[in-house]
Amino acid sequence: MPNPGSAVPHPAPDQHLGLLAPVDLAKLASLAVRARTIVEGALAGAHRNLHPGTSLEFTEHKEYAPGDDVRRIDWKAVARTDRYSIKRFEDETELRMLLVLDTSASMGYRRSSVSKLEYATYLAAALAYLVGQQRDAAGLFAFDSEPRAVLPPSTRPGQVREVLAALEGLRPAGRANPGRALERAAELCDKRGLIVLFSDLLDMEDEVVGETAAGPLAERLRQLRGRGHDVSLFHVLDADEVDLPFEDLTFFEGMEPDDKRSLLAEPHDLAPAFREESALFRRRWQTLAREARMEYRFARTDTPPVEILAPYLAERAGSV
Repeated sequence: MPNPGSAVPHPAPDQHLGLLAPVDLAKLASLAVRARTIVEGALAGAHRNLHPGTSLEFTEHKEYAPGDDVRRIDWKAVARTDRYSIKRFEDETELRMLLVLDTSASMGYRRSSVSKLEYATYLAAALAYLVGQQRDAAGLFAFDSEPRAVLPPSTRPGQVREVLAALEGLRPAGRANPGRALERAAELCDKRGLIVLFSDLLDMEDEVVGETAAGPLAERLRQLRGRGHDVSLFHVLDADEVDLPFEDLTFFEGMEPDDKRSLLAEPHDLAPAFREESALFRRRWQTLAREARMEYRFARTDTPPVEILAPYLAERAGSV
């Protein structure tokens, strides 16, 4: 990773800086710069009326009535509708967002792009930066078999800086323990909040029922929704895990430390079945998300992060 004095690459004249590919974002001086770049690109590219103050929290509007707090008048809504309305929040406090990152060994896979863990940190850092601009609470919980970074959501000065520093220091290792991780995440979010999970979801299903994901992670996610938390799931995969683009005879082995499976095979023979199974894998989690009323976003590590974040922010802003 370049030090802070390293040169920052310049995009082509017709390319917005926010549309940089992941490998080019990695050349920027720091994670803070990458986060700001992604946020600015996402807000500029999706909806021109979005800005760093756009809330990620679902809120409800009601018509203003005498006696309501005038400080809650939504002047932007007034400008759009020519009617006075106020924002009504389910919780009187600020948005509380907890970023939950899987840092297990499989998240370290990379070939032609950045690793899945690096890509996840780009998206997480961008959300933390945006929430910090709103003066809302951001936190971080990173895990493999054990917690690797724990920062409860807070609005204290320097919180976002600490979140970004912790993200930049994460390294892939070990095997994921998602059930215990989300149990701890629920403890960190003692009030209703937004929990955003970034994971490749590999080896996290004890069983499969039809096209529905099952196992400890799926059950914990359902429990979080049942407790009133808003949950977003970013399913991060390398392009190789979607298309199997290899040409030569290849030796395949398990990514997790205790996965002893291995196979020497001709990729062309495996590719059709592999692509079908990969698509089914993603559909299972999409089905879970739909049934549990969670947000599901598939993120390939060769996709500019702004193309993942922009529609996510636009959809949430459109719900306000």
